[in-house]
Amino acid sequence: MDLLTNIRNSAKQLKKTIVLPEGTEERTLKAADELLKEGLANIILLGNKQTIEQQAGEWKLEHVNQATIIDPENNPQQDYYANMLVEIRKKKGLTKEEALKLVTDPLYLSTLLIKDGQADGEVAGADNATGDVLRPAFQIVKTLPGISIVSGAFFMIFKDCEYAPDNILVFADCAVHPDPDAQELAEIAVSTAKTARDIAGLEPKVALLSFSTKGSAQHEMVDKVAEATRIAKEKAPDIAFDGELQADAAIVEKIATKKASQSQVAGEANVLVFPSLETGNISYKLVERLAGVEAVGPVLQGMAAPINDLSRGCSVSDIVNLAAITANQAEGMKNK
Repeated sequence: MDLLTNIRNSAKQLKKTIVLPEGTEERTLKAADELLKEGLANIILLGNKQTIEQQAGEWKLEHVNQATIIDPENNPQQDYYANMLVEIRKKKGLTKEEALKLVTDPLYLSTLLIKDGQADGEVAGADNATGDVLRPAFQIVKTLPGISIVSGAFFMIFKDCEYAPDNILVFADCAVHPDPDAQELAEIAVSTAKTARDIAGLEPKVALLSFSTKGSAQHEMVDKVAEATRIAKEKAPDIAFDGELQADAAIVEKIATKKASQSQVAGEANVLVFPSLETGNISYKLVERLAGVEAVGPVLQGMAAPINDLSRGCSVSDIVNLAAITANQAEGMKNK
């Protein structure tokens, strides 16, 4: 059974509530219909109820009527959520008038629903830029204790690859943070290990990558990765981290034996942490295209609740898969 099948089966059992703030966007509405049809999640759609019902009829979506629909512009709880937002942002001087305007924004209301316990997670971005999705998340949900930044992981699903245990590798950060320092890189490594556990059920073996293996090159970029490895081990001593490792030493046993024979990770890594967004993003896209690998994500990590951002070029199935992943994330966070 493949990873996505496992994720979907797990989501069916969990019955989490996922809010989709772009409720009138065509792919989102079709994804909501599929999620409800398959029983993958309970769904909250944000948008004008009449518009959603009209679109559902036009596109012959038979299950959208099972969703909870909230119109942010005509929400009877608008005052309640405005007061909540004022309380959250009082140190920033947010006024009630400003809050009343913000809670009509679906991206703000969706994060308030999560904060209020009405939803377990959010999937957005089909019709909004990443910055717009993350801004209310940072302000309202905020990051996990001990984590200062958000990063993005991809599950790289191979058909048959001797260098990918269980035919899965997890890559990060490939989506968010351009140039992390050693502390931030360590946080990305810890977050990605937990994502691999929570979503794929992997026992993470995390390689922090560089152009050097164990001092084979001298450079401040190498020093950053080595320091990040040290910090990650302190933050999560129950997880196997090693670095700095070159990519081949991380995943090829014969090379690991020569270059890092004492390592518990080298040659067996299933989580690859890249030293910058540039290297991570380039790598996942090259592997996806050249090796015909399915890249599932990005899964945003580091937030105190699962809020995931889509590419604006996403498909209906991308939204469905990310919603199922979000449900599994929510369960993993609850268990922690």
